[in-house]
Amino acid sequence: MTPADAAAIPGKGLWVEHVSHAYDGVPVVRDASLYVPPGEILCLLGPSGCGKTTTLRVVAGLEPLQAGRIALEGRILADGTTDVPPEDRAVSLLFQDFALFPHLSVIENVMFGLVRIPPDERRRRAMEVLEQVGMAEYADAYPHVLSGGQQQRVALARARGPRPRLMLLDEPFSNLDFTLRRQVRDIVLTILHATTAATLMVTHDSEEAMFMGDRIAVMDQGRIVQQGTPEELYTAPGSAFVLGMFSEVNRMTGRVERGHVATPLGRVCAPGLPEGAEAEVLVRAEGVSLDAAAGARGVVRTSRMLGRSTLVHLDVPTGDGASVHVHARIPGRRGPPENEIVGLRLSDEHVFVFPVAGKKSESI
Repeated sequence: MTPADAAAIPGKGLWVEHVSHAYDGVPVVRDASLYVPPGEILCLLGPSGCGKTTTLRVVAGLEPLQAGRIALEGRILADGTTDVPPEDRAVSLLFQDFALFPHLSVIENVMFGLVRIPPDERRRRAMEVLEQVGMAEYADAYPHVLSGGQQQRVALARARGPRPRLMLLDEPFSNLDFTLRRQVRDIVLTILHATTAATLMVTHDSEEAMFMGDRIAVMDQGRIVQQGTPEELYTAPGSAFVLGMFSEVNRMTGRVERGHVATPLGRVCAPGLPEGAEAEVLVRAEGVSLDAAAGARGVVRTSRMLGRSTLVHLDVPTGDGASVHVHARIPGRRGPPENEIVGLRLSDEHVFVFPVAGKKSESI
């Protein structure tokens, strides 16, 4: 379902319809439309400066709506004439800086967001959500004695306390180290999936988006360029930009001849592209394998073990005295030695061909 499918007043979930926003006349968000049904996590993915955080702030009411419409659970939040204040939107926010009050204890921080709940129920509800995030035993502690991961869990408890209809997460794990990030991410995902609230999460990390998101919306220069499940976006990217968001890619160019493009790694299919068109060929690093029987050859420059796989850097001759640098991600912990000449084979499922002009893409 998309915003275009909605009736005059959208129904359940979050609806963001044709929202645009500019700062000092410079467009930051351009005609963005999203739908997040109850209980779903939608990750808004894109590079820094693409407009994703501004979109989140407009939904939260922290930035005024300049164009478009926002609705939640059948209620218009903003549409040019209506502008519901942030505190009345049934929305909770979780930021990367935790935003805990240092002079309040853990339970007092959680209770701070429960002003609409009768006083005699606040402590009970605060302890309930602290229990959910595994922080009940720290109820009387103060934020400065907690680790970053513990502070983020308290921030999550505070956000969940009022039982919001919508959760907004802005790069919530970016201030955590690698190990803590994985631990807290697991906890947050479990808690969010146990609620009926819609969740909109902003991130620049594609792996994080694929782990957290039921669906992902990819944003580029203020526009949402593709939406879908993680599997859909990975296997059928609609552009070179989307492909690059989810993979390390090798880029080559060439012209279409008889339905194919010749590259230093071999000929690849270019369905749907006209004869003579200039094309961009993108090959995921995991789509290049080492095979002594393959026709293409490359010289190993270096290889680095990355845990369960090894990244091999190669120079592949182009036939005119030059070469193209190629990355191959191969299984296992041992790569070929430097300066060895190896055969290289492409895996069709990891090869994509797009017109250089940026029109509709095709993959082989």
